[in-house]
Amino acid sequence: MTQDDDSTRPDDLIEVARVIDAWGIKGAFRVQTYAADPEAVFASRRWFLEPPEGKPARRDGPPLPRLLKITQAREHGEGVVASAQEVPDRSAAEALKGARIFVSRSSFPAAREGEYYWIDLIGLDVVNRQGESLGTVADLLDTGPHSVLRLRYPSIDEKGEPVDGERLIPFVAAYVDAVEIANRRIVVDWGLDY
Repeated sequence: MTQDDDSTRPDDLIEVARVIDAWGIKGAFRVQTYAADPEAVFASRRWFLEPPEGKPARRDGPPLPRLLKITQAREHGEGVVASAQEVPDRSAAEALKGARIFVSRSSFPAAREGEYYWIDLIGLDVVNRQGESLGTVADLLDTGPHSVLRLRYPSIDEKGEPVDGERLIPFVAAYVDAVEIANRRIVVDWGLDY
């Protein structure tokens, strides 16, 4: 396995998956994607790796490669099975277990009209029809039938201390009037007191 020069790492890397384990004897490995549709994983043939969060770098065995050049990736069951030039055998694949996979945001396929990648919504300001600020998108929750925007906004607790408040808004057409990526905001039909 070879190390990749950090100067070739794109600035727009997004974490999209993690390596679960080796698959077969020829160096393939199983990947768990974070999205139900693994389009972003399939769109890129250059996967950048980082060690599992909170775990120190391995001292035994080969170092974790910084870049995998993917030769094959396909859906298999509820995950993805992939092969890479830098992973010649099962032992090398086993060494990847737990690695976090990042791909360049610029390699994501274009979203269809009215669809958005979650990563593009995080950080957007949310205002209601009256122009009142409801908070900033901290992340989204997948409830099955639809996603829910989880907003953070400045608030005060019962002791008068500043805290982050949380507001949940279903990300559905009944409540979302407009998503303005260029203006970094979402307009919703939602009250401050909901």
